[in-house]
Amino acid sequence: MKILLTGGAGFIGSHLAEALLKRGDQIDCLDNFNDYYDSAIKRENIKQSLNYSTYKLIAGDILDDALVSQLFNKNSYDIIVHLAARAGVRPSLKEPFLYQEVNIRGTMNLLEMARIHQIKRFVLASTSSVYGKNEKVPFSESDAVNQPVSPYAATKRAAEIMAYTYHHLYQIAITCLRFFTVYGPRQRPDMAIHKFADLIYAGKSIQMFGDGQSERDYTYVDDIIHGVIQAIDRPAGYKIYNLGESRTTSLKRLIELIEENLNKKAIIQQMPFQPGDVPITYADISLAKKELDYRPGIPVEVGIKRFVEWFLQQKNK
Repeated sequence: MKILLTGGAGFIGSHLAEALLKRGDQIDCLDNFNDYYDSAIKRENIKQSLNYSTYKLIAGDILDDALVSQLFNKNSYDIIVHLAARAGVRPSLKEPFLYQEVNIRGTMNLLEMARIHQIKRFVLASTSSVYGKNEKVPFSESDAVNQPVSPYAATKRAAEIMAYTYHHLYQIAITCLRFFTVYGPRQRPDMAIHKFADLIYAGKSIQMFGDGQSERDYTYVDDIIHGVIQAIDRPAGYKIYNLGESRTTSLKRLIELIEENLNKKAIIQQMPFQPGDVPITYADISLAKKELDYRPGIPVEVGIKRFVEWFLQQKNK
């Protein structure tokens, strides 16, 4: 299968590319190596993939209309797997127009290419953030998601809705995957687990927003990759699936797990609860289990141990 993978040099994308290459797929990776974090990290992420003759790296932007058009004119793709996005709740409060441009118009560019070139399969990365301050837990795909509390969440929900329009009008099989707080080796340095590990390791204080009782459904990257591949292989009209661990961990407990595995005590600076944040994320994964045979198997205690092992290896390089 020939796959266009956007955002393929990032945290999740690089793991996905390796898994698909190992099973024999051909991957064109489109990534713009932007300045959201050090692009050298992405270069490191794709080192293994570059060893495959079936892997092609295109350093470019989904907003570059000419480049994207040229890419589709020169290649015949079986499926588009669209992971590229401007990520992060808090940064989106500061740069809402950038998030609108990348996450909505960028997605539109790819949906248009699917229409023009009659590509009938499309997988779109979405986020648990679309649920906002959902009072019903666990979160189900059938829940109303009309009250996003950050520009990031709003743009990802808008992408889901536009994807439905293209499915309806042009019979493209589109699967939207709502990821729940993915972590593991190669996690972005701005994400909480990586940031906490870095600061605790260095003996610096960490900021704990709220009283530490907020809860997240932390999902190990290997489980997410399994779910994405299942979605790639099972196109079925227009579908939305939660991909999470379906178990919550408090912020306070998360910090304790990082402390235990680093064998260092955190210096905690308590901060007010932040605008755009939600008190809990918790995935109902019954639909993904039933239709994708999605079976997450790495609990947070094991996942944090694996992450810290990788983290320390990076520090020792």
